[in-house]
Amino acid sequence: MKSPWKGLKATPLFLLLLSHSLVSVPYVDPPGASYSDVRSCIGCVVAVSLIEQLAEVHNSSVQVAMKRLCSYLPEAMFLKTSCYFLVQMFGADIIKLLSEAMNADVVCHALKLCKQDAVQSRCHLYPLPQEAWKFTLRKARKILKKSSTMKYPRSGLNICSLPFLDKICQKIEFSIKKAVPFKDTDSDKYSVFPTLRGYHWRGRDCNDSDKTVYPGRRPDNWDIHRDSNCNGIWGIDPKDGIPYEKKFCEGSQPRGIILLGDSAGAHFHIPPEWLTASQMSSNSFVNLPSALTDEFNWPQLSGVTGFLDSTSGIEEKSIYHNLRKRNHCNHRDYQSISKNGASSRNLKNFIESLSRDQALDHPAIVIYAMIGNDVCNGKSDTVAEMTTPEQMYSNVMQTLKHLNSHLPNGSHVILYGLPDGTFLWDSLHNQYHPLGQLNKDVTYAQFFSFLSCLQLNPCNGWMSSNKTLRTLTSERAEQLSNTLKKIAAAKTFSNFSLFYMDFAFHEIIEEWQKRGGQPWQLIEAVDGFHPNEVASLMLADRVWKKIQLQWPHVLGKENPFNSQIEEVFGDQGGH
Repeated sequence: MKSPWKGLKATPLFLLLLSHSLVSVPYVDPPGASYSDVRSCIGCVVAVSLIEQLAEVHNSSVQVAMKRLCSYLPEAMFLKTSCYFLVQMFGADIIKLLSEAMNADVVCHALKLCKQDAVQSRCHLYPLPQEAWKFTLRKARKILKKSSTMKYPRSGLNICSLPFLDKICQKIEFSIKKAVPFKDTDSDKYSVFPTLRGYHWRGRDCNDSDKTVYPGRRPDNWDIHRDSNCNGIWGIDPKDGIPYEKKFCEGSQPRGIILLGDSAGAHFHIPPEWLTASQMSSNSFVNLPSALTDEFNWPQLSGVTGFLDSTSGIEEKSIYHNLRKRNHCNHRDYQSISKNGASSRNLKNFIESLSRDQALDHPAIVIYAMIGNDVCNGKSDTVAEMTTPEQMYSNVMQTLKHLNSHLPNGSHVILYGLPDGTFLWDSLHNQYHPLGQLNKDVTYAQFFSFLSCLQLNPCNGWMSSNKTLRTLTSERAEQLSNTLKKIAAAKTFSNFSLFYMDFAFHEIIEEWQKRGGQPWQLIEAVDGFHPNEVASLMLADRVWKKIQLQWPHVLGKENPFNSQIEEVFGDQGGH
């Protein structure tokens, strides 16, 4: 009989994929199966926790809670179908263990989904059971001794080998690896599709059958007959015979905004209601398919390239929004060249996805914002794995040389420093994680410790109870920021001017506190690591105001014809 474990993991599909992105995923997975194994562990613990909590919230049986969880998931991408299928296969074992008052840690170790070795055999999210761990685990395994699911191997499993998911996985993997739109008929790096690196990440194409038509290019013959740069401005004014593009945009110094960034810049976000049983409903997961195909990033709401209105209700806007407001000729000219786990070391692997033609395109403002992964990693000897100032200098110079050979003359590059991330532990360690809010049993300190034990902590240096290690990490971050500052002060390039800006998160915290907020409210609730939407937009507002004050020429002119563009072209085709 063919093993059902060959293509399955004992967690609902969305929770498995969620666990892959619960922390800032490395750009290159570590070799071997161990990385997959630890993600299976955290996925199992999350899934079992939610099942148990849903039963408690709704005063139902565990079996009903499992079905409830599945019912909340969308039909898209076979999410609901996969969940019901897995519950049918493995639900009985989970019911048996939870009925014996075993917590999620014990359940997942008993199911052998949490790795069994000398180092990680006791990784746990919840407080250890009152009885000895070995005794409790032995008792749990005895309960499952006759289970038909226990005979199959757990290692080397891959959800993508499910026959109805393999093509979806291929699309996602291709998009992640290349950092270019999956659906791009004319191969101009722009798309009419939102996710899979489509227009959530870079301006929407207005003709996906013609590679000479794309956002950010100089107009072709003043766009008399077509909108060659997708800014929604084209044709001839019948009153005077002057092309609208020439009348409204000539001399206005159009320019685009490009981010070279990591998961923070791409706005990595897992909605806390996905992990909060008391808030969970079918409405909670409406955006799950979109989030999956955007790698759990929401660039359309990010601080640099976001084009949608904020979901948080704050007044601050993205840099792209402000640049477009300043000059409507900049419509759709944005690119988020960012990846989960990106750093100065691996940017070279996907910087080719940047689209700019020196001869045909407008200049651009490029923000280089690798703010964390040069000092953040999940290794036990985390300091040894950090980028050194010498490596940072070499990596950044390689990037700048690449930009100089691709950006049109008159562009600008801003190097963004690294933060002092000690605020993560200071703000969060004694707060309750979404998984622990119902029963007040999981703090961020426990969550960070669990991730560290699994070697899945996105930043062992800052997300740690070790104050000395947190200080060392901040010192290295300051050294790398100083390296960026020195490069900006000493180096010149033929096609762009170069600037440096500090990542002054303490200023954002101070401003937020003046508004009556608390520092922890600026951090992503689920991963406890990334700036959330509010923080990202406040940071963007600070960047915009500093550029206005110190380097106003970087932003180009304010277009006096903006109101006339609105009168003739409305929303210019939207985004």
